[in-house]
Amino acid sequence: MNKILRTISALPALLFMLIGIRWLVTPEAVAAEFGMPLLDGLGRSTQIGDLGAFFIAGSSMVFLGLITQRRTWLDAAAMLIGVTAVCRLVAWFAHDASLAVPQIAIEIIVTTLLLATAAYLEPGADSGPA
Repeated sequence: MNKILRTISALPALLFMLIGIRWLVTPEAVAAEFGMPLLDGLGRSTQIGDLGAFFIAGSSMVFLGLITQRRTWLDAAAMLIGVTAVCRLVAWFAHDASLAVPQIAIEIIVTTLLLATAAYLEPGADSGPA
């Protein structure tokens, strides 16, 4: 079961890495796919920098967890993605944003997958230096 979960968990990590790289290489295209315009000036810097970093760092955390078998990395990635779903709900409830049901569903599924994978890592996998 551990190998199956680890393999399945690598798939969204790979997708997230590709999205992050696309923010650096073709930001106009990925912004449009996310339903947003590519901003100008400081907004563009923030948009490309923050979203690129979110996807690349989140993906890197998953890969680090899978390679080192340290569940802390998977827990951190799950927290990042899970909090994203919560923030989307707050945006909808408090700030008149559209309810992004497909995105929230994916975030909940990936968060659950990462937490399940972390739970199946070998006991003591977090022992020793990080």
